[in-house]
Amino acid sequence: MERRGKIYEGKAKILYETDNPDLVIQYFKDEATAFDAQKRGIIEQKGIYNNRISSVLFEYLGKQRIRTHFVQQLSDREMLVKRLEIIKIEVVVRNMSAGSLSKRLGLEEGMPLAEPVLEFFYKNDALNDPLINDDHVRLLNLATPQEVTALRKRAVLVNHHLREFLDKRDLILVDFKLEFGRHHGQILLGDEITPDGCRLWDKQTLEKMDKDRFRRDLGKVEEAYQEVCHRICGDGA
Repeated sequence: MERRGKIYEGKAKILYETDNPDLVIQYFKDEATAFDAQKRGIIEQKGIYNNRISSVLFEYLGKQRIRTHFVQQLSDREMLVKRLEIIKIEVVVRNMSAGSLSKRLGLEEGMPLAEPVLEFFYKNDALNDPLINDDHVRLLNLATPQEVTALRKRAVLVNHHLREFLDKRDLILVDFKLEFGRHHGQILLGDEITPDGCRLWDKQTLEKMDKDRFRRDLGKVEEAYQEVCHRICGDGA
């Protein structure tokens, strides 16, 4: 697969064209940002860990009949994926209270939720990705009602399967964000599933094993990513 020109560079990844117009290469970087990019830094080998973690989780979800953009892992930092027209909605699934949910609703961090809570955020860096509802989605023409229903159903299924998968690896899936896109009339799960976009806590100690260690200056950030990669990907990770 020939890597061609750069399509897009974001905070954590770069997308490149290939010789196939339906496929792109997703390159994972070590750069890390927090608080709407006000805090920046490097997490050594984060790109390698995130590429491996995402590859394993996308393969697993594919076996559960959840359609994703993943095609194959090409190298330590590169993943071949289907080209998507990204739906500008971040779908956040919450199983426990943490982060902005705790702040907005005054809930104690770590409080289990009776059932998963789904939230939509408008993917717009200039507006700091604001929280939106179905009426806003319709107002902004971000997705059809049928697509919104599909996003909700897909997110609930992904949550079910990931919680089960991670629980067996002594990881609690506190919350996570998903991104979806359109590909030849189908809605596919895209982007990545990594400690950058998931809150993962150790099942026994409740130790944070995700980007919150970077956000909150907790230390041992690289070690947390490496350990998550080890648990998810196996001894060869």
